[in-house]
Amino acid sequence: MNEYERKVQEEMVLWRKRVTKKSTMLNRFSKTAQTKINSLIPDKAHQVITESIKKMVQATLVGSEYTTKPKEVSRLSLEAKEKLVIERLNVYKRTAAVEGAGTGAGGFLLALADFPLLLSIKMKFLFEVASIYGHDSKRYDERLFILYIFKLAFSSDKYKMETLSYIEDWDIKKRELEEVDWRVFQQEYRDYIDFIKMLQLIPGIGAVVGAYANYNLLDQLGETAINCFRLRHFKNS
Repeated sequence: MNEYERKVQEEMVLWRKRVTKKSTMLNRFSKTAQTKINSLIPDKAHQVITESIKKMVQATLVGSEYTTKPKEVSRLSLEAKEKLVIERLNVYKRTAAVEGAGTGAGGFLLALADFPLLLSIKMKFLFEVASIYGHDSKRYDERLFILYIFKLAFSSDKYKMETLSYIEDWDIKKRELEEVDWRVFQQEYRDYIDFIKMLQLIPGIGAVVGAYANYNLLDQLGETAINCFRLRHFKNS
């Protein structure tokens, strides 16, 4: 193990501690308040969000919308791969911020349009990251892994530990996956994101909120993806 691998292993341990740490009382209170606020969001917004997630899951599992041609990375070190990932993450964060600012400034309908667009950006990013790490997203189990990364990034405490346990022992756990409860998947992501998206609908601040939220959501997804693929790297090395 070289110096870079030792460094990222330490980072991975700290990341895991953050992921598995129970939310603070303030965060739990915020979740309760968010649930109440969600009830104020127009039904049309809820419908758009739920349908967008459903289509994203279907496209990920059976479609070719996000599929990325595997990159020739067999000779690259982990450090070289992750340098490429960070470069792509920065591009995707900027893209998401610009898209969020544009739709956030356009009122209710454009702000709603941001939701499926942001999902598409996130999934394209994850497929590209999988390719850089040397995984073939044409395989069904690799597509499932991508969805589990997504789920881990945007789930509540209740589901994080379960999701992380699958990711940490993927080669064995994936054989147990006969049917995944994607209804829970949809609900968790919708609950996580609804409050931010509601703020994006407010005239005058929508553009700022949209840009800031989208940038940080991609950053969070990027950190999760990098550490999930690190887990597989060290598990198989």
